[in-house]
Parts: sequence; structure tokens; C-alpha cells
Amino acid sequence: MEVILKEDVAKLGSRGDMVKVAEGYGRNFLLPHRLAIEATSGNKKVIEQMRAASVRRSAKEKAQAEELSKQFDGVSVSFQRRSGEHDQLFGSVTSGDLADALAKKGFNIDRRKIQLHEPLKTVGDFTIPVKLHKDVTAHLKVVIEKEAVQQ
Repeated sequence: MEVILKEDVAKLGSRGDMVKVAEGYGRNFLLPHRLAIEATSGNKKVIEQMRAASVRRSAKEKAQAEELSKQFDGVSVSFQRRSGEHDQLFGSVTSGDLADALAKKGFNIDRRKIQLHEPLKTVGDFTIPVKLHKDVTAHLKVVIEKEAVQQ
């Protein structure tokens, strides 16, 4: 089945692309979630209008992402967590924790944009990429320290 994507879909295509997908994937996921429309002759004419609007919107989003990326320079987030031997944490620091810490600093970043492949489980300094736009990636400095043991 051929569909026209209304939104960017990971590992499939970007907004305005016409792609072939499996019948079930198209009917059960893409169409109900309004991520795509069927590629009929009438809808193909609408593609051109969507692409023009998409280019304008993408340029605006990229400019906003670049501005936000400049604000990210020098921003670091620190956590104090309990840890055991060999600086292993009791628990972990996840992308949700990073998003909450950024929100406290005034950055409203969705946790899914933080490119943390697995939670941080050791004490130390880390540099985590944050994908603000498909062409703009900022880097966030994360510091995890041992929590002082109270006796």
C-alpha cells in the first residue's frame, strides 16, 4: 500500500514523502494515528502544497532549534545519588530525570529528544546528545556525584 506521510516517522521517511508500507502497518498504525494518508490521485495533488508548507515550517523549526542549541552551551546538570562499591549507583539516571532537571533550569525538552541509549549507572561526567531537530544536535554535560553518607 502506498501512503503519503503527514509527519516524520522514524526509519520510514519524513513529512510529505510517498512510501510503500505493509497493508497492516498502514491501516492499523499510520492511518489511525494520522501519521499518513492514502496515496490517491487527489491526495497526490495535495502533496505539493504540503511540501511547500513543510519546507517553510522546517526552516522555522530549524532556526528555533539552533537558537536553543546556542543557549545549551555551558549548561550542565548535576545529580547526587547513593552509590556502592566501584562507583555503581543504587538506581540510575534516566532521560526522564535529565528532562526534569532541564525543566527546572527553564528548558522545556521532551525526554524522547535526549539521546540516552541506556540509563547512566555510574558516578562521573558524561556528555549526552540532545536532538533538537533532525539537523541540530546539542550536547548536555551531566555530572553524577556520590551522595554524602550520613552516620
